Amino acid sequence: MENCIFCKIIKGEIPSKKVYEDDRIFVIEDIGPQAPLHLLVLPKKHFANCLDMTAEDEALVGYAYRKAGEIAVQKGYAESGFRIVQNNGEGAGQSVFHIHFHLLAGRDFTWPPG
Repeated sequence: MENCIFCKIIKGEIPSKKVYEDDRIFVIEDIGPQAPLHLLVLPKKHFANCLDMTAEDEALVGYAYRKAGEIAVQKGYAESGFRIVQNNGEGAGQSVFHIHFHLLAGRDFTWPPG
């Protein structure tokens, strides 16, 4: 997508603190962290959120979610716990309309969130 900040980050047009990359996802540190660990898991395919997914996208989203868990384990948060969040729409807090997952860990979280 031409004006998507996450697409530009994935392409290397905007600098980021990359944590992981493969052919399907790009993982970066969040620039406004809400926890000691706050990463963004960005699928390289652009679509706004789960409302724009097709059946073809299900495997990609599942992969991104699984990789987020693997990264949490690698970073040492398996025992203490972590949260994976995906917002859909402005009312839910989505500010960049490229599907992404927030991986948060390193502090206690409340329920219900926000």
